[in-house]
Order: sequence, then structure tokens, then C-alpha cells
Amino acid sequence: MARKKTLVGQIMKVYQDAQKAKAAEAKRQQQERDRQAKAAEREAARIGRQRAQEWATAQRKAQRELEEQERRAQQIERDLAKRQAERAKAAERASREKARKAAEAERSAKQEAVGQLKQEAVERTEDLLARMAELETVLLRRTTGLDGHGSAVEHGLVEGGPEGMCAAVHRALEDCVYPAGLAGAVRSVFTPETRELVLELDLPGQDAVPREVGWRYKAGTPPQLVPQPRKEAEVKEIYRVLVARLVLRCLDEVFAATPPPLVDTVAVNAHVHSKDRATGKSVRPCLVSVRAGRAPFEDLVLDEPALDPVECLRHLNAIVSQHPFDLEPVRPVVTFDLSRYKLAPEVDVVAGLDSRPDLVALDPIEFEHLIRRLFEAIGLKAWVTQASRDDGVDAVAYNEDPIIGGLCIIQAKRTKNTVPTEAVRALAGAMHDKAAAKGILITTAWFGRTSRDFAQRTGRMELIDGRGLKALLWEHLGIDALLGLPKLPPGWEPRDVH
Repeated sequence: MARKKTLVGQIMKVYQDAQKAKAAEAKRQQQERDRQAKAAEREAARIGRQRAQEWATAQRKAQRELEEQERRAQQIERDLAKRQAERAKAAERASREKARKAAEAERSAKQEAVGQLKQEAVERTEDLLARMAELETVLLRRTTGLDGHGSAVEHGLVEGGPEGMCAAVHRALEDCVYPAGLAGAVRSVFTPETRELVLELDLPGQDAVPREVGWRYKAGTPPQLVPQPRKEAEVKEIYRVLVARLVLRCLDEVFAATPPPLVDTVAVNAHVHSKDRATGKSVRPCLVSVRAGRAPFEDLVLDEPALDPVECLRHLNAIVSQHPFDLEPVRPVVTFDLSRYKLAPEVDVVAGLDSRPDLVALDPIEFEHLIRRLFEAIGLKAWVTQASRDDGVDAVAYNEDPIIGGLCIIQAKRTKNTVPTEAVRALAGAMHDKAAAKGILITTAWFGRTSRDFAQRTGRMELIDGRGLKALLWEHLGIDALLGLPKLPPGWEPRDVH
């Protein structure tokens, strides 16, 4: 029994040991599983930590890359801003430099302009001084060597009579050198019986005397040159003395150019062409009239600096305008001799005319004498020249007015058609040849524009067409004339011819 208990005990023991071993194995296995689980957990934790580290590393790398990108972007922006700032600074420097150069150029241009204006002021002042020196020395700087024309003057008288001699004197005077604007035209008449040469001298106008003493630079906006005006009284005195100097020089040069046996006396009427300030009309007053003998004139010392030209003229018994600048006229001491024109006997043509004569139907002699009567009725002394060798002059008229008077030559054209321009130019030539103060061309027809323009430019010529002639005849002679023209002139009306 005991043995049975022992066996059971042993079995139990074995069983228990087996159980214990199973339990131990299970425990071991559990421990191993726990260990493996812990190991797996540790591995998972390690892998997690590794992954976390890797993620953190990746994050840090990405952050670093982002920061690097941002840094590079910021650097790029800084570099761009720096370049832009440098460009802006460069542009500003260039702008300042450009402005500086522009300002410098402007200052230089202004300085140059100021310098030019100052230089111009100096040059203008020097020109004024030179002009004043010319005015003051015009008598002293007379042309020499004119006595060499004596033989030509004698030859002119022998070959062409008084007119030929006058032409030779004019050629001699053309050799005389005058300052600009001071040489005047000369017309002359010679009377062999009295050995007297009468001249008309054209004087320069008041503008020959500078109205300024000088010029100066005036600063301002803009800068400019301003004249320094000469006193009005000084201008008038300079002109008065200049007129006297020119007349004395004319006398001296004429005496020098003419042989003493031919010319003993020279008379000069010095006129000036100007405008009447009161009426605006052209006037030609005589400012100096003098008749000088050769011997008294040669006693003068014209080169003496103390010589007073005005007093010198008075010493020669000249008539001198007290106020030549104001165009105060004097009466000439001698006028042109009309005896050198061949005058025809007077004919009272008006008494034989019909109540309404046709001017075109009159014969040439009747027409010329009708024109003479017309100018006599106007208030002039008039004569008709002889038909042969009248040098293109049909009639002569003379106005004794000392201001606007003088010799007037007349051409009368009894024609049915427009007067050619050549006729107007021929009258101008006759005026120059006869030294006439005025020329009148009167016709029964009309004038073209070219003729009127030419006459207007001369300033001393008047054109009277058929309409004007009809009106003058009715106004001064009471003749209601007709114009038997084949056609009505341009711009005329029927009542102008009927």
C-alpha cells in the first residue's frame, strides 16, 4: 500500500514536476515572449526613435533648405535692391552731372551772350564814333586831282555846248569819294555869257546824323543793348554844320574841276528830299543858297580846324536856313535859266475850241498849247517848246514857290491807246538831263501798272491820264472836253470819256 502510495506520490511528484516544468516552461516561454515583446517593443521604439530622428532630420534638413532658399531669396532681393540702389545712385549722379553740365553750359552761354552783347555795344559805339568822325572831316577830306578834268570840261563845252560842259563836270564830280550816305546828286546849268555855273545839290536827310552817342550793355531778363540818346539840340547842330560842310565841299570841288577862264562864279542851291511832318507829303526845301566867285572862295582856308562852316557860308553872303533840321526853307539866290529851252510862240488855242472839244481830235500843236494854258491856270509859269529838237520836252513850267517850287518839264501824249512804259522812262531821262525838279506826263489815254509803279519810285514824277486831264480842264478852264477813244480803258466808266 505504501508502495502504492509511493508510486502515486512519485507519479504525482512527476506530474507535479511536469506541471512545474510546464509551468516553468510556460513561464519561461512567457518570459521569452515578454522578452521578445519587450525586445520588439524596444525595437519598435528604436525604429520609432530612428524614424522620428530621421523625420526630425528630414524636417531640419527641409527647414534648413527652406531657410537657405529664403536666405538666398533674401540675398537675391538684397542684391537686386543693392543693384537698383546703385543704378538709382548712378542715374542720380548722371542726372546731377547732366544738370551740372547744363547749368555750366547755360552759364557759359549766358557769359558768351553777355560778352557778345558787350562786344556789340563796343563795336556799335565805335561805328558811331567813326560815323561822327566822317561827318566832322567830310570837308577836310576833299577829293584831290580834280584839276585834271579841266581839259575834259573845255572839250565838253566845245563839242556839246553848255550841256556838254555840265556833263563833263558831272563826270568829274563822280570821281569824288564821300562817306556812305553823304554823296548827293548834282544837277547843273551853265551860262557862258556870265561864266556862271548853277548847281542843285541834293543833301542827305536828317537821318545822316546818328541819334545815339553810344550803346551800352544792360543786364536784365533778357539782357539787351540800350542806346545812349544824343541830345536833340546836339543832333540839330551837327546836321546844321554838316549841311554847311557839304555845300562848301561842293563849291571847292566844282571850282577845282572847272578851268578858271570858263567858270568864274558857282551858285549852289542845296535841297533835301524829305516828308512834311504836318502833312506827310514829300517836300524838297532849299536849305542853303550861295553864289560864290572864284577869287573870294580861293581865299578861304577850308583846312583850318578853327573854321566854322556856317559862318564861312555867311561870309560868302549865302542864305542859310536857321533851322535846317526842321526843314525851314530859304529862297534861292539864283534859279535855273529857262533860256536854254527853245520856246515856241504862244497860241491862244482855247479861244478856237468848240464848246465840247474832242481832245483826241486836236492837232499836236493845239494840244500842247492847251496843256500850257492849263498849267498857267493852275498857277505856274508855262511855255511850249519848239517842235524840233525839243529833247522829249513838250512844255516847260516853273513854280516859284521856294519850298516845293522849281523847274518842271512836261510831256503831252495825245494818243488813243495806253502809254508805253518807255515814254515814262524817257521822261525820267529828260528830267535828269534838264536837272528838273519835277516831271509830268499828261495824256488823253491811260497808263499801265508798270508805268505808275515806275513813276511812284522816282518820287518826282506825276502821271495824268485822260480822266484826270478832263477834270483839270473843267476845274481850271471851264472846258467840258470829250475823249474820242476807240474803246473804254480798263476800270473807266462811260462818263469818264463823254
